[in-house]
Amino acid sequence: MKKFVLLLIASVFVSGCENERFNNFNPNIPNFTFSVDINTDLPLYSSLKFAGNGVYISQANAGVRGVILFNTGSGYNAFDAACPNQALSSCSTMIIQGSNALCPCDEELYNLFTGLGGEGLEFPMKRYRVEVNGPIVRVYN
Repeated sequence: MKKFVLLLIASVFVSGCENERFNNFNPNIPNFTFSVDINTDLPLYSSLKFAGNGVYISQANAGVRGVILFNTGSGYNAFDAACPNQALSSCSTMIIQGSNALCPCDEELYNLFTGLGGEGLEFPMKRYRVEVNGPIVRVYN
């Protein structure tokens, strides 16, 4: 019994140290490595200092169709701007509408707090990792 309790306690500690499980697989959006740094002290990105605001980042090497970075109030969410349930096409770059992103191809809205779309949609928005260091927000995959 003593060994069982020790094993149980050890397994709790080991699982608590595990990195965040992160899955951003989407067959409609290619997966590649990138990293961009956003300085929220710059006027272009200063709105990110306030909860509920998002910006579209169109820098080269920022996601597949650019990145949507959104301040949730408790941190930042970063998503690819490519419509998650559409093959890449001329209309598949999402547009920010308040706390949602709109896919012009199918007029579907996705919540920027969760990345989820409406019922019946197969894939959520493709999420990227975010690190914050003072005014610098790093988005990467």
